Amino acid sequence: MANNLTPFDRFGDLTRFEPLRGLEDFFRDFHLKRALRDFEAAPLIKLDVSETEQAYSVKAELPGMKKEDIKVDIDGNRVSISAEIKRESEKKDGQTVVRSERYVGQQFRSFTLDQDVDDNKAEARYQDGVLELTLPKKPNNATKKIVIN
Repeated sequence: MANNLTPFDRFGDLTRFEPLRGLEDFFRDFHLKRALRDFEAAPLIKLDVSETEQAYSVKAELPGMKKEDIKVDIDGNRVSISAEIKRESEKKDGQTVVRSERYVGQQFRSFTLDQDVDDNKAEARYQDGVLELTLPKKPNNATKKIVIN
């Protein structure tokens, strides 16, 4: 037995409406793609966080950065990573930039951990676009209970 059911496309008739095709050509002349390309969202710093009983280990992807442009702040159990991305403007005579996906500005990522970090023993290494943090846990970080009078 053949199946005679066809899926219903509620917008199918609208897309075949011919007067709208003229608008497509009209807006193509405004070069909106070029004007809006600078408003793309900044890429996020991607993280991997793992832990042992003694420390947290963080790997953050920061490709194309210089270690001098990366900053790590530790405040208790909050870790903040920021990096300034710089792009030298390169213009060649007779060339037009068709597409540029490189981001200029600052990236920022902040996260909290379950335990405070011993910031005096924290270590950071940057190699091949990956920032590696070793964040020892503060000893005796037991929860303090307050007696209510």
